[in-house]
Amino acid sequence: MTTALITGASAGLGEGFARALAAAGNDLILTARRVDRLEALAVEVRAQHGVAVHVFAADLADPAAPAALMTDIAAAGLTVDTLINNAGYGLRGAVAELNADAQAGIVDVNCRALVALACAVLPGMIARRSGGILNIASTAAFQPGPWMAVYYASKAFVLSFSEALHEEAKPHGVRVAALCPGPTNTEFAGRAGMTDMALFTRLASGPEAVVRDGLAALRANQAVKVSGAVNAVMAESIRFTPRSVARRIAGSLQKARTA
Repeated sequence: MTTALITGASAGLGEGFARALAAAGNDLILTARRVDRLEALAVEVRAQHGVAVHVFAADLADPAAPAALMTDIAAAGLTVDTLINNAGYGLRGAVAELNADAQAGIVDVNCRALVALACAVLPGMIARRSGGILNIASTAAFQPGPWMAVYYASKAFVLSFSEALHEEAKPHGVRVAALCPGPTNTEFAGRAGMTDMALFTRLASGPEAVVRDGLAALRANQAVKVSGAVNAVMAESIRFTPRSVARRIAGSLQKARTA
């Protein structure tokens, strides 16, 4: 029996990871801002799978939140064996036109909090010579994204950080993987203002497949997993595409949605 900490667990992929890990017999630590949703999920998962589920409210946009969360987890006598760094969000629009604080918040949640939590749990995992960290990146990590610049850049950071951490942790028996989903049918698209994008209306996958791919990659200690065959081909093709072309293509898709 192991315990998994899942951030952004109140909906979407976070909820999917919670259900999948509980079905496999893992106890859960769930965190997000919306405690009512977390509590409802906890009640359901406990009844279905007989696992322990602990709920902690946290707004990871607050720089103090990761440390406070880990203090609460330790005070409850809990050990994190698996970390699913799932919390994140994005906004579409021109950098000069979007709210500056909201854009900085993307970096706070997608990058700073992710690193803080990884740093908090990793020493214990190394000492036990076991454990796993799954960081949710995106296919956006493989190219710049004009008109969604901060989100794309944040996911490039997550991908690079995860690959480096994978190499550092591997000799200590700790698994680290970056999951790179493409368009996925979750609340993320609505919050980011992306539901009118053709990729979402035609090619979005269900969260269940993404969750399966992510957990399989973590079990296999696969450093990078692009979820979905079409997404994998597109991500690989970026390697052979000039950066100037890649950013114009991505920018044209984003800008068309802002018109």
